[in-house]
Amino acid sequence: MNERIRAREIRLIDETGTQVGVLPPPQALKMARERGLDLVEISPTADPPVCKIMDYGKYLYELNKKMHEQRRHQKGTKIKEVKLRPRTDAHDFEFKKNHVARFLEEGDKVRLVMMFRGREVEHANLARRKLERLINEVSHLGNIETPPMMEGRLMVVILAPKPQTGKRPGREATPKEAASA
Repeated sequence: MNERIRAREIRLIDETGTQVGVLPPPQALKMARERGLDLVEISPTADPPVCKIMDYGKYLYELNKKMHEQRRHQKGTKIKEVKLRPRTDAHDFEFKKNHVARFLEEGDKVRLVMMFRGREVEHANLARRKLERLINEVSHLGNIETPPMMEGRLMVVILAPKPQTGKRPGREATPKEAASA
């Protein structure tokens, strides 16, 4: 910016966006000062570097505003956790499966945790089969991100939602929209 530009020649663009030409930096800086604006290097890697006459404070404000808006529209991925035991009953298994399906439909990742107590860890193969059954039943909604692996007395699997095609997650069609379709 301004006096910090060290190139011998620069390509100058004025405040309206029209190209002025290739000038030495002192001459371009003089033009910017006459207009009460700053000389800002836009593309330092170009040959010659491209500089623009603009209000630098306003430029930073607009850039900050744009970045803030982008951050606001980002959706942070959440990881939901569902805990199971090797001896989880059929009804509880279905209940937890429905939770996993709902989380995946909403676009969240799911961390399935099979907890072992006492000597249950000796029957890890039964627990693995139960986890694989759950994964197979929700496979139409999500993919395995990390395969089942033991972490101490826990067997952990992470499921990621499949990309939604056509509809946004969490949005149901209203009766009026459904009737017109």
